[in-house]
Amino acid sequence: MPVLRPLVLVFASCLALSAAADEGMWMANQLPELAPQLRAAGFQGDPAALADLTAAPLSAVVKAGGGTGAFVSGQGLLVTNHHVAYGIIQYNSKPERNLLDSGFAAADASVELRGSPDFRVLVTERFDRVTARVLETAEGKKGLAYFDAIDRASKAIVAECEALRGRRCSVATMDYGAEFYRIQQLELRDVRLVYAPPSAIGKYGDEIDNFMWPRHSGDFALLRAYVGADGQPADYDAANRPYTPPAHLRIARDGPKDGDFAMLAGYPGITYRHRLASEFAERIDWGLAAHVDALDALIGVIEREGGSDADAAVKYASQLASLKNSSKRANGERTGLLRSDARRQRAEAEQAMLAWLQHDGGGNGRCAKGERCLDSGETLRRIDAVQAELAQASATRERDLILNLILTQTQLLRAANTLQRLALERGKPDAQREAGYQARDENLIEAQLKQVQRRYAAGTEQALLRELLRRYRELPPAQRIADLDTAFGADAESTEATLARVYGATRLGDEAFRLGQMKAEPTSVRASEDALLTLAARIQPTLLRLEQERKRRDGELLRLRPAYMAALKRWYMHQKKPLFPDANLTLRVSYGRVAGFSPRDGVDYRPVTTVAGIVEKNTGKDPFAAPEPLLAAIAKGDFGQTADPALGTQTVNFLTNLDTTGGNSGSPVLNARGELIGLNFDSNWESVSASWWFDPRYKRAVHVDMRYLRWLMEKVYPAHWLLAEMRVPAQG
Repeated sequence: MPVLRPLVLVFASCLALSAAADEGMWMANQLPELAPQLRAAGFQGDPAALADLTAAPLSAVVKAGGGTGAFVSGQGLLVTNHHVAYGIIQYNSKPERNLLDSGFAAADASVELRGSPDFRVLVTERFDRVTARVLETAEGKKGLAYFDAIDRASKAIVAECEALRGRRCSVATMDYGAEFYRIQQLELRDVRLVYAPPSAIGKYGDEIDNFMWPRHSGDFALLRAYVGADGQPADYDAANRPYTPPAHLRIARDGPKDGDFAMLAGYPGITYRHRLASEFAERIDWGLAAHVDALDALIGVIEREGGSDADAAVKYASQLASLKNSSKRANGERTGLLRSDARRQRAEAEQAMLAWLQHDGGGNGRCAKGERCLDSGETLRRIDAVQAELAQASATRERDLILNLILTQTQLLRAANTLQRLALERGKPDAQREAGYQARDENLIEAQLKQVQRRYAAGTEQALLRELLRRYRELPPAQRIADLDTAFGADAESTEATLARVYGATRLGDEAFRLGQMKAEPTSVRASEDALLTLAARIQPTLLRLEQERKRRDGELLRLRPAYMAALKRWYMHQKKPLFPDANLTLRVSYGRVAGFSPRDGVDYRPVTTVAGIVEKNTGKDPFAAPEPLLAAIAKGDFGQTADPALGTQTVNFLTNLDTTGGNSGSPVLNARGELIGLNFDSNWESVSASWWFDPRYKRAVHVDMRYLRWLMEKVYPAHWLLAEMRVPAQG
C-alpha cells in the first residue's frame, strides 16, 4: 500500500495544484457548467450553445491530418497550419518544382493540387456516451480477457456506426477506462492544396525559433475538401465538387489586444496530467532524455543522407521536420518539468489526495452523488496493482522505444509489416480482425502504400535501420529477442549484409507491386519469396507475442485506473473544483486571454509581434531568409486595414494563456464574439511540459494573427479570390 504523508503536511500544496482559472481542455458537454467562468472571462456568446458539437461554432472545427483545422467558407475551404499541411506540400514537390520553397497559390479552383492520399479531414457529427454497453461484457474479467471484451464491444459499436456511408467512427475512453463515448465523423478523403506561403514564411525561424518567443511565422495554409457528385465522401476525382460544411467561421475585422478574451477549439493529442506520480518520475528521469537521444540520431542520419542526395532531401523533408519538432519538444518538456519541480509537486498532490481518501473521502464507499463507489481500501489496492503493471512495463522500456522507432520511422519495412499483418487478418471474420486492419481500414492502408513512392529512398531507409539496429544490439541481453537477432543479424557485419540483401532484392519499392500484394491472396503474401516480405513474415510471430503482452497490460490498466480517477474526481468535488479528462484526440475547448509573460528575472514579453521583427531577424540565410517580396512589402509600409491601430504597423503572431498541447496545431482562436482572430501553431519553450504539467506562470500558446494572413494574401502573395470567398473586405 502506498505510504501516505500526514494530511496536514501536504493539504496546502495540493490546493495550490488544483486547476487554475485558465487551465482546462474541456469537453464540450462540460462548458455549460462553466458558464459563470466563461462570462466572467468575457465570452459574449451563449455557453450552452458550445455543448453541441454539431452546431456553430464547434461544427466548423475539424480534425485535419495530424492536427486541427476550421472551415472558413461554405465551399469547403479550410484553414490550418503550414506544418499540418506540410506533407501535402511535400507530396506535390519535386527538386525541379519545390513548393516547399516557392509556396503555392491556386489561380482558381480548377488548379488546386491533389492532397497526399492518406490525408483526411474528419467532421464530427455525433458524440454519444456508450459506457454501459462497452463495459457490460467486461465485468468480472481481467487482463487480456478484459481488453478483448472492450475491444469486441467497441468494434461492434463502430461497425453499426459505419453502416452509414462515408463515416469514420471510433470509441474513445475518458478517465482511462471509466467512461466511453462513440464518435461519428464524416471522413473527407479528397483534400486539395489551395494556398501555402513559401516555407521561408510558413517556417520562418524553423528549428531555431521553434517553441520560442518572440515569433514571426506565417504558419498557415488553405486546403479545400471535396465530395463526390452525390455529396458523399469520395476518393480524389477531377469531377468531385467542394464540400458544404455545416458551419464556417467568420474572420474578425479587428485583432487581439492584451487582456482580450480568447477561446480555442481543437483536437489535442494526449495529455498525462492525471497519471500517477511514479509515471511523472520515470518520464523526467528516463523517458524524455532517452527519446531525445534516439530522435537526434535519426535526424543526423537523414541530414547526412539528404546532404548528398537532393531527391532524398525532398522525400524526407516532412519526416525530418517531424523528428526535429519531437526532439526539441522533448528537450523543452524535461526542462519545464524540472523548472516547475513537477516530480515533487505531483507526488505531494497524490499523497494528499490518497490521505484524504483514506481518512475522509472513501471509508463509507459512497460517491458525493450517491452512486456506489469503491471504498478506500479497494481503491488503494487497485492503485498498487497499477504500480505493479507499470513497473513490469519499465523492465523493457529501452527495447520498446527502439522497436517502435524501427516500425514507425521506415517506409518500406513498415509497408512489408503492414502487408503481412493485413494478410493474416484478412483470413478472419471482419469483427475478429485487429483494429487498424479491418475492411474499414483498407482504404487508408492503400493510401499509405501509395504515398511511399514520394517518401522513400533506399539509402536513407537502410541508414536509419543501421542506426536503430546498432542501438538494439547494445541492449542488455535480457531485453534482446532471439528471433530479431536472427532476422536482422546479431552483429554489425551480419546486419549490414542483411540490409544489403533484402533491400537489394525486394520489389516493394515498386508501387504497382505493393498495391498488388495488398489485393493478393493472403496465402500468397505470407509465402512470398520477396526478400522484405519474407523478413516481415519471419518477425511477425515476435511482434504478435509482444502485442499480446501489451494488450494484457492495457486491459489491466483499463480495469484498474478508473479507481484512481474516481478518487481524484471526488477529491476535486470536495474542493468544489471542476476536473476535465486528460486529452485523447477528441474535441476540446480552452479559454483564457491574450497575455504576455515573464520567462525569467528582468525579462517581460509583450503578447504581440510585428513585421519589424522579421526584418530584425533577417540574415538572408536559412532559416532567417525572408523572401524579397515580403521584405519589399514591409519596406513599403502599406498595411491598410490589417494594421494594428494602436501599433500602427502589421502584426504577425500573438500569445494567449490558452491550454494547448500537440494536436492543437491549426486550432482556430476565437474572440469574445466567436470570430476567428488567430490560428494556433506552437507553445513557448517554457510551457512545452504542459502535456504533463500546467504551470500558469509560463503556459502560453503561440498563434498566427489572422490579420497577417489577410495582408500576405492581399499585398504580398495575392489571392484575392480566396479573400473574397472568406468574406474578407478588399483593401485599396
